[in-house]
Amino acid sequence: MLAAIGVTDRPADRVLDRYLRDRRYIGGSDRAAITERVWGVLRRRARLDWWIKRAGAGIHKDARGRVLADLVLTDGLDVAAVVTLADGSDYAPESLSKEEIKALRYLVGKPLDHDDMPAPVRVECPVWLWPSMQAVFGDEVETAVRALGDGASFDLRVNTLAQASRDDVVASLVADGIPAEATRLSPLAIRLDRRRPVDRLALFKDGGIEVQDEGSQLAALLVDAKPGMTVVDYCAGAGGKALGLAACMANKGRLLLMDVSKGRLDRAATRLRRAGVHNAERRVLVEGDKSIKRLAGKADRVLIDAPCTGTGTWRRNPDAKWRYDATALAEITTTQRIILERAAALVKPGGRLIYVTCSVLAEENEAMVGGFLAETMAFTALPIGAVWAETVEAAGGAACPAPPEAPYLRLAPHREGTDGFFVAVLERVHAPG
Repeated sequence: MLAAIGVTDRPADRVLDRYLRDRRYIGGSDRAAITERVWGVLRRRARLDWWIKRAGAGIHKDARGRVLADLVLTDGLDVAAVVTLADGSDYAPESLSKEEIKALRYLVGKPLDHDDMPAPVRVECPVWLWPSMQAVFGDEVETAVRALGDGASFDLRVNTLAQASRDDVVASLVADGIPAEATRLSPLAIRLDRRRPVDRLALFKDGGIEVQDEGSQLAALLVDAKPGMTVVDYCAGAGGKALGLAACMANKGRLLLMDVSKGRLDRAATRLRRAGVHNAERRVLVEGDKSIKRLAGKADRVLIDAPCTGTGTWRRNPDAKWRYDATALAEITTTQRIILERAAALVKPGGRLIYVTCSVLAEENEAMVGGFLAETMAFTALPIGAVWAETVEAAGGAACPAPPEAPYLRLAPHREGTDGFFVAVLERVHAPG
């Protein structure tokens, strides 16, 4: 399973889901154990690799080596217990070699965490990213990066189109035996005690709730979409934020979901129907599309949920941190700049361009927006505190967590308890040309 995750670009959760679907003979307790081991090894990879290097040539920095090391370092098993588990029988791992046994003997009794570990290893951060993390978080860097790797909360968004109130939804969930509480920042968010199969609930099937991190909900609210507006979700994906935009618009006006992937937009269609959204259109972004060109200068709001490294979602996607390098980051930022410029052309004078990433890296956030603003006189950044007061706080949410003077919003799990997010709200001050 871990080997399969390592050789594909597909997210680990989808690879794991397919693996388990294809092996229906695996019982419930074994499925839970497999899932826990996979996510655990991904979250502990840097520390496991540090120990594997010290154990000699007997085990390697691969799926098998990491699982063997994890059984000893995390579970505290001795060599005999590992030999019993890996005996080469049906559905069991291949028997241990003499070299593997020797390496595991070195690891027995060792703690997973060790004082000699460099800081990036200690907090599970790719070494090449460590300077960027230090630049963003300063003295908080170890706390911040460690929180990015912890398990994520499980949040729901109350769909106001379904005439649901947060208090009523919380009461309904609790009555069904599901511990739930209102979150601190978003006026629409509910946090459960753990991940649960909410898609089986009538509340979900009837469109009353959607699974969405609180940070993502806040980003959608900060768009300030209103009834009657023309609103574009430029990188809509499967429509998570578009659902929130439609609710803010009360199904009035024009909501356009755009994405380069037809598959993602098709998945969005299912979610839109369930949520009772009637004012949405879907457009596949194709080079030279005249219908998109006709939107130039006409949109009241354009949301860019930009493709990024996803460093802010490591809690949910621990495999993602090992998929990128400096070259990939440079390619991503180039794409982000192209998207910024193309989406900006759709905004009318007085309209707003909202740039969002689920990354904590300055290269994808402050530097990206700052570079864009430095080369155009058409847009200016609105103070994020003022936008927050007009949107999130006005809807019943908490006060803005950003400093009063901050031009942008940066969310992080160690402070706000959300995924890592960045939001910049830019207003077009005059027409292009």
